[in-house]
Amino acid sequence: MKLISWNVNGIRACLKKGFMDFFEKENADIFCIQESKVQEGQVTLDLKDYHQYWNYAEKKGYSGTAIFSKVAPLNVTYGIGIEEHDNEGRVITLEYEDFYVVTVYTPNSQRGLARLDYRMKWETDFLKYLKGIEASKPVILCGDLNVAHKEIDLKNPDTNRKSAGFSDEERAKFDELLNNDFIDTFRYFYPDKEDAYTWWSYMRKARDRNIGWRIDYFCVSSKLKSELKEASIYTDVHGSDHCPVGLEIF
Repeated sequence: MKLISWNVNGIRACLKKGFMDFFEKENADIFCIQESKVQEGQVTLDLKDYHQYWNYAEKKGYSGTAIFSKVAPLNVTYGIGIEEHDNEGRVITLEYEDFYVVTVYTPNSQRGLARLDYRMKWETDFLKYLKGIEASKPVILCGDLNVAHKEIDLKNPDTNRKSAGFSDEERAKFDELLNNDFIDTFRYFYPDKEDAYTWWSYMRKARDRNIGWRIDYFCVSSKLKSELKEASIYTDVHGSDHCPVGLEIF
């Protein structure tokens, strides 16, 4: 089974930059997007053979997620059941017979870590949600987690110690996720691979120079470790300031 996740930074803009070419070429079984930046009715995707599930933010042109799946799930859940977290369209959960797929667009802590306190509460509540559903079956989590976990996961760690996405607090929360029996699948396959990034600033030709961050992930319950086949970063795919990431499992 092939899964792909991509922060498209606006699906309407991405559609004009080759989204469908990549979508059709990869022919994933499950394709997740984050930061769709649309409201219901603003975009129509003709994805034959796929069931579509969208979670829209209340704020226009902001956040939002979607999952496109070849197989209809047993159940679909939007959000995590906590009102203060569920108005930004950040989470969709699909339940299948033997596992869950969760896509997430984690809140950014913002410049000067202005939203760090909220981010910490989100992280605590989201992990509790993941462990709650994991009690019944394993979880495949994907999305823009807005954190570079280790120094190897961004180009300039020394100058970003207190930046959103690389603060000690955010990195510790990712540690907590892994300590709760989740696996960072890319690092499982490529523990020492350098210069492997998924997001680049639009400033100063950062992508051309590969000055980036790895902040997009597939993380899975440790029960699925033996089922992992491959993890990928589609560095050469443009259309967003993020590139897609992939997982092959089962």
